[in-house]
Amino acid sequence: METYVLQIIQTIVVVVVISLAHIFTRRGVNNVLKRINFTLQRRKITLRMINILLTLTAVVFISAIWGVKQSDLVVFVSSILAVLGVAFVAQWSLLSNMTAGLILFFNHPLKIGDHIKLIEKDFVIEGTVNDITFFFVHIKTDNKEKITIANTVILQKNISIVSSQEDKPAEN
Repeated sequence: METYVLQIIQTIVVVVVISLAHIFTRRGVNNVLKRINFTLQRRKITLRMINILLTLTAVVFISAIWGVKQSDLVVFVSSILAVLGVAFVAQWSLLSNMTAGLILFFNHPLKIGDHIKLIEKDFVIEGTVNDITFFFVHIKTDNKEKITIANTVILQKNISIVSSQEDKPAEN
């Protein structure tokens, strides 16, 4: 019974330390990224990646505290990597949207705040990009409609950037 109490206390300590790390890294990284003129989109996604890494670190520590075998952890990680490998091949899965979100982050000129036109055969979607998440791009039209489009669709369609966030003055 006493070992469980020690494991519970250690788990609570890890959760508190990781929570504090989330808070301090958010502030510190945000300040550094503002100084080097990262756009809002890049700052948001960078903070999300750091939060994911901190959470994974917490999971590793907590699994070590509770005695998860390294071989079990290796099987789990390799399963996750296999699923991500399938995501690169699968075209309409949620994992492919997540992969497309990473591609949008690193290689696409589309940014939060850009006014865009998504050109379809029969119609045109026009609006301002509000957010780019791991799965969807959120667009707000001039009629105040909120449209979400899967990241894979954004990569497959022709997009015209009417006015870019880079054309506007930098945020402070």
